Amino acid sequence: MIPVDVVRVFTDPDGRFGNPLGIIDGALVAPADRLRVAAELGYSETVYVDDAESGTIRIFSATTEMPFAGHPTVGISWWLHSQGHSVETLRVPVGDIAVTRQGDLFAVRADTTWGSDWDWQELESAEEVLAADPASYTAGHSYLWAWLDESRGVIRARAFAPAMGVREDEATGSAVTQLTAHLGRDLHIIQGAGSHLYTTHLPPTHATVAGRVVAEASRTVTI
Repeated sequence: MIPVDVVRVFTDPDGRFGNPLGIIDGALVAPADRLRVAAELGYSETVYVDDAESGTIRIFSATTEMPFAGHPTVGISWWLHSQGHSVETLRVPVGDIAVTRQGDLFAVRADTTWGSDWDWQELESAEEVLAADPASYTAGHSYLWAWLDESRGVIRARAFAPAMGVREDEATGSAVTQLTAHLGRDLHIIQGAGSHLYTTHLPPTHATVAGRVVAEASRTVTI
């Protein structure tokens, strides 16, 4: 039985919503078994911590290893801090990622070309976004969004990623960094059921994505 810590990433200010993330000591799961374990857990991503002191991690969805993803890197930054490892850099296959903290918000700095390719669909209203049927999205990666308050940069969004085995992704950090670059401005995104993500535009090539994280009950998985 392998212990799994679980956190919710990008909660609202009251600790509600957020995208669950599984966290596992990498020493307990052989590389050949990591994808299967991540699929069995059923989260959009699972993180394996290979070296907590240096912030070396690997990220798996249910279908593949991911060189970078936003919600796992924000979540593991908070978790490492909670375990006494206040790392300033995460080391993932795509490169080193700077970590910062402001109050209860943890942020990672990413190249906005990282992550999956999304089909961006700007809709006329938040009501249209909320009315979308996930069953209509059977392939690829689709990101639906609409302005809630354009002057303040507030967006309502939903993401469907069947290509990764995810019917609907509650909060998608890498996607919002790409949207930040596309729109050329800082954003506050409310995604899924009510998760909150905050971005900062860092032209020409980077953005940060920040959010709150809360701990859930741990669980176990059998190899």
